[in-house]
Amino acid sequence: MRLRRSELSTPGSNEYMLRKAAASQADLVILDLEDAVSPDAKGEARGKIVEALTTLDWGKKTRAVRINNLESEYAYQDIITVVEEAGERLDILIIPKVKAARDIWWVDVLLTQIEKRLHRTRPIRLEAFIEEVEAMLHIEEIARVSPRLEALIFGPGDYSASQGVDSRGIDGSFEIYPDTWYYARNKIAIAARAAGIDAIDGAYANFKDPEGYRRECLRARALGFVGKWAIHPSQLEIANQVFAPTAAEIAEARAIDQAYREAQARGVGAIAVNGKMVDAAIVRSIQNTLRKADLLGL
Repeated sequence: MRLRRSELSTPGSNEYMLRKAAASQADLVILDLEDAVSPDAKGEARGKIVEALTTLDWGKKTRAVRINNLESEYAYQDIITVVEEAGERLDILIIPKVKAARDIWWVDVLLTQIEKRLHRTRPIRLEAFIEEVEAMLHIEEIARVSPRLEALIFGPGDYSASQGVDSRGIDGSFEIYPDTWYYARNKIAIAARAAGIDAIDGAYANFKDPEGYRRECLRARALGFVGKWAIHPSQLEIANQVFAPTAAEIAEARAIDQAYREAQARGVGAIAVNGKMVDAAIVRSIQNTLRKADLLGL
């Protein structure tokens, strides 16, 4: 388990933004080789990413690289170059536009070969972007295909194009369907939870609309997502706050957990804590809060 309240996407071709990302408050930083980099800059961007990973101080952040679409001519070289040259400074590869479990499997096999050759002691982990309708048809298989896979990420922008969703609904504020993405998010969250991995919500394009971004964070959190992408540093504080339990929530969860443990020791199955009934189901639910508090060191 690792913190993923906020995942900040940064163009791999922009050295200034790479430095800003390293100094940011993101839990996880994505150095992007896909949509944020033009075709004629892909090769140069790989070198800039390797240099950033190996020379900048990233603190405790998780360091990830989003490779290009596996159906493109760039993806295999992205993997080979970045993994071989960045070494242990790289934690995760993010695979865009996944359509089926075979996509994850292919990257897993290539990584295994590279790691054996390099005698790498710590395996590269994976996150998969769910942004094609084909992926929704195979989401459970995708979520379980590889022990490297740590998270599914919903990509509403590309997914809307893939499904033919009305463009007015991409930001979640279309008045006819107030939450256009309820079904897609819910399906991803269920598949991720069943596989024991994380669900991450995708980008919110209007970084000048903090309340819209907060609304989408809250919607995603309500369905079991643990974090959200950010495309601008101004969104990080919102995601970090929404996807973290408050001090009051942590205190209540610990009080319930302790009271229930004591009740179990006395042979009691259900108790009342602060006027609320507490049983095994409630205690199971608060474990999510306690795990997040442990990750945050609170």
